Amino acid sequence: MEKDPSNQGKNETNIENDNSLTNRQGHPITNNQNIRTVGNRGPATLENYDFIEKISHFDREKVPERIVHARGAGAHGYFEAYGTVGDEPVSKYTRAKLFQEKGKQTPVFVRFSTVVHGLHSPETVRDPRGFAVKFYTEDGNWDLVGNNLKIFFIRDAMKFPDMIHAFRPDPVTNIQDSRRFFDFCANSPESFHMVTLVYSPWGIPANYRMMQGSGVNTYKWVNQEGKAVLVKYHWEPKQGIKNLTVKEAEAIQAKNFNHATQDLYEAIERGDYPEWELFVQIMEDGPHPELDFDPLDDTKLWPNDKFPWLPVGRMVLNKNPENYFNEVEQVAFGTGVLVDGLDFSDDKMLQGRTFSYSDTQRYRVGANYLQLPINAAKKRVATNQEGGQLRYYNDKAPGQNLHVNYEPSSMGGLTEAEQTGKEYTPHVEGNLVRESIDRNDNTKQAGETYRSFEQWEKDELINNLVNDLALCPKVIQDKMMALADEADEEYGRRLREGLAEKAKTMNNKEEFGQDFNPHPLGAKEASQAVDDAVNKGHDADPY
Repeated sequence: MEKDPSNQGKNETNIENDNSLTNRQGHPITNNQNIRTVGNRGPATLENYDFIEKISHFDREKVPERIVHARGAGAHGYFEAYGTVGDEPVSKYTRAKLFQEKGKQTPVFVRFSTVVHGLHSPETVRDPRGFAVKFYTEDGNWDLVGNNLKIFFIRDAMKFPDMIHAFRPDPVTNIQDSRRFFDFCANSPESFHMVTLVYSPWGIPANYRMMQGSGVNTYKWVNQEGKAVLVKYHWEPKQGIKNLTVKEAEAIQAKNFNHATQDLYEAIERGDYPEWELFVQIMEDGPHPELDFDPLDDTKLWPNDKFPWLPVGRMVLNKNPENYFNEVEQVAFGTGVLVDGLDFSDDKMLQGRTFSYSDTQRYRVGANYLQLPINAAKKRVATNQEGGQLRYYNDKAPGQNLHVNYEPSSMGGLTEAEQTGKEYTPHVEGNLVRESIDRNDNTKQAGETYRSFEQWEKDELINNLVNDLALCPKVIQDKMMALADEADEEYGRRLREGLAEKAKTMNNKEEFGQDFNPHPLGAKEASQAVDDAVNKGHDADPY
């Protein structure tokens, strides 16, 4: 804005242009370098409005970080449907609109993450990675919330808080401790298959672009006739899959603890857009007593020779966030966010997650988190919800009687939509019990996974397990060796031999099975780093 010569000598306000700094009230900021003080040395006065607004907002810049999946990176893109599932029309199995037409594109936002540690933890930790996709469909949002690995440590949501407590840093030392990790896992034998994967190189993906994704839970697809099938979702990276050994991860972390975020951002910036193909496994709805596992058990894989991977579409990430906090940090996912044609199974982990995920978003971001642009559906929204923290617009329809915020009504309020597809109505029968899923063989698939590893992956797995189990009490070692014996003879033998050899070489400071030596999972030289900081640090005089 140019200065108006006609205003010379008149009462003139501050001059601003399109690039001028203002506060949230729209007031131009004419001095952003100094607070207002009595003399140039102070003290300051209480009426420093611009400063108080600036610093009080700064004090509140961070919302509470996620309880899990705190460290993450994200990107925008699109999902393109094939219109088929394998060689069949997708409409045979689901009426979800986003899958129906070949070439149909749906906007997505994807967030990758680590699970256990905090917002600024390294991206080289031994940990599952989150893989969450928000589809902005014409029927509203669909969130497919999963991990890079296809199974999980537990099969019942009741155990989830205990599992996370055991895996997170000790509440006294604030340091992760492998004894706590293995104490929980040894006493939760259903976790052994996941332990086998996490302690192998699969526990440290090279980056986010080169890792698989999975919905982990079992869901259902429902077609126009109201018939349902069980489904599992899998993302396969077109970039290939790469994992790291401990030594490789340590070398990368020494140079860059943001390497995976940087890799994703720079790949998109240079136009090397990461791509994944989406596959589903389909199974008839039901308990399937002929199988040696329950299809609703999240600790189990569905063997692809019996339930083949069928392609249904591809996803491309082609745009980085414009603001990390607004998009990556405030994006909110929930396993209960489904659209017509997609449904829940009776998976007990899924049932628990469906409450927990959306509940934690209301805690973190507020009751109106779905009004934030990154979370809002890219279609009309009309509700009778009112109030709540940080509500800033009404979810009302054009022409709606604003006096009517309830339903049903005869005075111009919102009305129910018409359902065209036949509703899916599964038959549910049984006693209310507190019992584990049966057919709970905890080690068979772990053995199959071990035998599928290449030799270097087996070597890395045994080495990592030995280094951490060597610091655990004998009762925990014995339980883990028994699980390995059940899984595979070679697996158990090598673990036993490795622990026996380790016991001979540990020095007095590291008393086998007793030492207080907490460290990140698999990082055997963590204590050495503590000593190195003392022994190799350079003396300095005070100043």
